[in-house]
Amino acid sequence: MRIFTPLLLTVLLASACNADETEIKKNIEARFPGAKVDSVSKTPMKGLYEVVVGGNEIVYSDAKGDYVVTGDLLETAKRHNLTREKLDKLNEVKWDSLPFDQSITIVKGDGKRKMAVFSDPDCPYCKKLEHELAQLDNVTVHVFLYPLPMHADAPHKARLVWCSADRAKAWQDLMLNGKVPDGKDDCQTPLDAVEALGQKLNIQGTPAIILGNGQRLPGYAPADKLDAMLNAASR
Repeated sequence: MRIFTPLLLTVLLASACNADETEIKKNIEARFPGAKVDSVSKTPMKGLYEVVVGGNEIVYSDAKGDYVVTGDLLETAKRHNLTREKLDKLNEVKWDSLPFDQSITIVKGDGKRKMAVFSDPDCPYCKKLEHELAQLDNVTVHVFLYPLPMHADAPHKARLVWCSADRAKAWQDLMLNGKVPDGKDDCQTPLDAVEALGQKLNIQGTPAIILGNGQRLPGYAPADKLDAMLNAASR
């Protein structure tokens, strides 16, 4: 005599899974005040659950939320970093949603490959990145001026660049040659809007790179790596 039909078994298993996920969410949010659990899902490792917190943070939990671990989950057979893959997905940016009218646009060659850079005029690695970008061709670079609070003079320099007649030239002269633009800094700028955008995208440091396919690269990268990733992103 069959007590459970295949359909009923499926429903029972799904209910048990959902119960685990609900309990994990409830316990983590209760025990970590202010934490917002966005999703809970099983991992390939038995008894381990992936928990996405605050939009872009990943922790791992047992089936009740009694124990939580942080760090990367690696699949050894295929040598995949499952945590990094998920974070890359969570951090993807919808390219067409970026307000390019609030950026400085620099077109090189045919400009077919696309990237955006959030950059601070006084950030050493931003200047280093500009020297790498100078080696690339056939790319459109959208520079979002993003002065950080730690650099007191950066907002002034950013305004000077934006208020220049040729913003692209002023930016490259500043970053590649250390030439601060002449003129005034009292024109209307998008700095406040770009700051709000950066906070929304959780950009906490510069340079921050977004490729045309929405992939994010936190920090400086050499020209050869950028060239390869731009090619991959444009396929």
